[in-house]
Amino acid sequence: MKKLTLIIFLFFYSSANEINDLYKRAQSFEDNGKYKDAMLIYKEIANKERAENRIYIDEDKKKEVESIAKTLDTIKDKDTVETIEQILASNFNLYPYHENYLLPFSYDSKKRKGRGQTETKFQLSVKKPISYDFFGFNETINFGYTHTSWWQLYENSSPFRETNYKPEIFVTIPYGKSNKTSLKGFKFGFLHESNGQKEPESRSWNRIYLESYFQIGNLFAIPRVWYKLPEKMQDDDNPDINDYMGYGDLTLVYPYKKHTFKLLLRNNLKFNNKNKGFAQLDWTFPFFNSKSTFGYIQASSGYGDSLIDYNQEVNRISFGISLSR
Repeated sequence: MKKLTLIIFLFFYSSANEINDLYKRAQSFEDNGKYKDAMLIYKEIANKERAENRIYIDEDKKKEVESIAKTLDTIKDKDTVETIEQILASNFNLYPYHENYLLPFSYDSKKRKGRGQTETKFQLSVKKPISYDFFGFNETINFGYTHTSWWQLYENSSPFRETNYKPEIFVTIPYGKSNKTSLKGFKFGFLHESNGQKEPESRSWNRIYLESYFQIGNLFAIPRVWYKLPEKMQDDDNPDINDYMGYGDLTLVYPYKKHTFKLLLRNNLKFNNKNKGFAQLDWTFPFFNSKSTFGYIQASSGYGDSLIDYNQEVNRISFGISLSR
């Protein structure tokens, strides 16, 4: 038992300390404005975490693991010991994907039948790395899931008016090894989106998409194009969705000091009376000096606010907090 305890203790203690020291070095570079050096260390941390098939364990979690390890019997098989270590760490290798937020106040400027103008909106979004460098391009294959809900919290019985489910599988590929080019990487994948409702409120579509990432100083530009996979007419809940959502979007991200500004633009590129578009501006900022919780303001206007409203123009402003950026 003592041998296993020592193995587990040394594994978590040495790995956690090593990664913690790397984080401190990266933070030191950031504090001195050496962002490139900091990013190189963050990349080293990510590679170590992938190689160990685990996430960083904080001090409290490490103490919990050490406490449990002391009660275990001795096991000599190395693979079994590694499996036990993963179980003790409760490791799922889940990471934030898109923003995770809670917006208690979300106001629609127009009165609509069957709903109140003020509701609560929240989003949960995670990703799970599946494989790294399988094809030799330093690519990462991921599974992602995003869950966005509109909750009529202030109405009688407080029903969930709409929930959009977005599972996807995607691959990210970095581009280049220096700052000589603005193009930094690519991402392509398959995305399903649906609202889980019965007819006639059912909405769903499947897309394949391609994204690219560009950086110009503090500004990041992320253009994306997609192709809606065809369905049989009798199975298509929203055959005209491309007329409102278009065939792609553009995201602009501008970090400034401790603030982040993000602008999402979408248009069907029909330059006539059938032109439909959408714009959404997100602003995150420090929330009482917290490093993991941010104040969040979101303003949007246009078509595609949610799947149920893909063909309705919605103007909305929301306030709340975000747990990731």
